[in-house]
Amino acid sequence: MPSPVPARPASTVLLLRDGPGGLEVFMVVRHHQIDFASGALVFPGGRVEPSDTVLAGGDEHEAFRIAAIRETWEECGVLLASPGRPRAAEGEFAAMLSGRGLVPDCTMLAHFAHWITPVPVPKRFDTHFFLAAAPRDQDALHDGREAVDSVWIRPRDALAEAEAGTKKIVFPTRMNLTKLARSNSLAEAFAAARARPVVTVLPIQRDTPQGRYLRLPIEADYGGEEFLAGDPPSM
Repeated sequence: MPSPVPARPASTVLLLRDGPGGLEVFMVVRHHQIDFASGALVFPGGRVEPSDTVLAGGDEHEAFRIAAIRETWEECGVLLASPGRPRAAEGEFAAMLSGRGLVPDCTMLAHFAHWITPVPVPKRFDTHFFLAAAPRDQDALHDGREAVDSVWIRPRDALAEAEAGTKKIVFPTRMNLTKLARSNSLAEAFAAARARPVVTVLPIQRDTPQGRYLRLPIEADYGGEEFLAGDPPSM
């Protein structure tokens, strides 16, 4: 059997705020020409870049957090930073930080989840999910390139739209929305994330005539062990 495709390090941000009807999360609609999750409603995020590791001082774990902050800036225009002198690194993000006398503020993030794409999938990611409170003095907007639309939405409403077929939501996003929907406020979401350990999820895939099932670790706390995640295989 061929060796599994290596999983690319990536970070995803659940940008949160308290809305009139409860907790809201910022989500973007990916451009239909992007090869991964095209047209889907997703959380902002992307690959960990070498410059993120440099800004993290070589700490590979911290690089995931730096990438989360950089992606939030690039895709939403929201900057999670505080005054300081950043490490010298290449790239537009590092130059912007240096010019403003700012450093990425990793204390603004709470580790929420860790997912690795199943082994049989040809394009795989090793993704850490982080919560972040949206700064009140900044507006979140989609970039108009990778993301063509954006919305602040309650997690339960996003799930309802996916169930109704009006929004496309990929499986990991759906599962993390389900977990996030247990919290009614920003404070509750952060408290819950900091109270429970993050368990790595590497789903085990099982294809049946009824559809594709994915098995998750019960300790990851998604409310079950096996979930229907895809349509039946085409004949």
